[in-house]
Amino acid sequence: MSEDVAIDKRALAQRYRLYYKICRNCGARNPPSAVKCRKCKSKNLRWKKRMKGMKK
Repeated sequence: MSEDVAIDKRALAQRYRLYYKICRNCGARNPPSAVKCRKCKSKNLRWKKRMKGMKK
C-alpha cells in the first residue's frame, strides 16, 4: 500500500518539477498549458529541458 502512494507522489512531483514552459525573453516559469508568458506577455516560450537519469 505505501509503495503505491510513494510511486504516485513521485510521479506527481516529477510532473510539477519537470513539465513547465520557460519564457525565452524574461525566464519566467509558466504552466504547461501557457500560450503567452504570465510576466511579459511574450509568446516566445519553450519547454523546460529534461535530462534522463539521476543527478550525481
